[in-house]
Amino acid sequence: MTVYLWFSYALAAAYVLLMLAYSYGYCKPKRNGTAPQPGEQPFFSIIIPARNEAANIEKCLNSILNNNYPGNKFEIILIDDFSEDETYAIATRLGGNNLLALRLSDYINKEERLNAFKKKALEIGISKAKGTYIITTDADCIVPASWLQSYAEKLNTSGNIQCLAAPVNFIPYNNRKNWLYYFQSIDFMTMQGITIASNRLGLGNMSNGANFLFSKKAFETVGGYKGIDQKASGDDMMLMQKIQQQYPDGIDFLFDKNAIVATPVQPDWASFLNQRIRWASKADSYPQVKLTLVLLLVYLFNLNFLILAIVACFNTIALKPLLYIFISKLVAELAFVMPLSIFFNKRKELFYLIILQPLHILYIISAGFLGKFGTYNWKGRAVH
Repeated sequence: MTVYLWFSYALAAAYVLLMLAYSYGYCKPKRNGTAPQPGEQPFFSIIIPARNEAANIEKCLNSILNNNYPGNKFEIILIDDFSEDETYAIATRLGGNNLLALRLSDYINKEERLNAFKKKALEIGISKAKGTYIITTDADCIVPASWLQSYAEKLNTSGNIQCLAAPVNFIPYNNRKNWLYYFQSIDFMTMQGITIASNRLGLGNMSNGANFLFSKKAFETVGGYKGIDQKASGDDMMLMQKIQQQYPDGIDFLFDKNAIVATPVQPDWASFLNQRIRWASKADSYPQVKLTLVLLLVYLFNLNFLILAIVACFNTIALKPLLYIFISKLVAELAFVMPLSIFFNKRKELFYLIILQPLHILYIISAGFLGKFGTYNWKGRAVH
């Protein structure tokens, strides 16, 4: 028992140190940029794969079309992924010089055996793109009016950027702020903070396809999705890490409130778990060993915490270590998340970080396990 308790303390210490490192990384000063270069307006190709998004696609497209950025300096390419609703018709109706709507069915057969329809849709969209830079987002996202201008300013002040991660914020589904919303909101906000901190600390590059930029040149240089096209997920992080191998100094994060893309949380627990299992399914495919080790540490810490809690039910000697570890975990996480809550304007939600701790531990364990060994359903498709 003594050896196991010391092992638990050591694992907890490593986790707390990781959270403190993330806190430092998040607050670490950004690297100095160059002076703005007025008049330079990059051409952006915004690629949106869409499947059964009739309820969201018009708001998404209008938010992009209404950006305060020159209309002759961006295009939107929507690729309809065998939708069974009016997604394609709505996009076609909006039309205009800035919007091109394509059907994936014009390029591949519906019965073709693919595990990554989204990557195929993105690949086709990118092949049609005229822009120097590709930006991907999702069909249920709303972008702010200064979204493209924020990207342009970052590119004009930061040297030879080949790939940019950018912030994403979870908003309520149908304006419902229930327990599921708060759980997803806090968890995803923490993930966004880890993305920023990891980038600045060199612990591994992370990103989210809902707000993601890369140069078309870099995409072609690394062979696009070749080598990662067998994974249903990973069109963002796995591509970013391919680009990082080719352009070690070409990766950055767009830390700008004016660039935050909003997307609704999953409407129910089943959809939420399927989403997170999908995200977790790519964890063992990252070429960056440091990132894999960090993910393993987080998983083992949470798994051991559950085991320690079970042990404490039968042996009171474990109660005190369990309490110490829980308090250390909570304090370290709060120290990390507090500045994040200011950036995303979610300070009032911090209370839920405390009371949802047990559920979060169980979620980390289950999503990690099922991401490796399970299957999930996404957009009406079963994925292995």
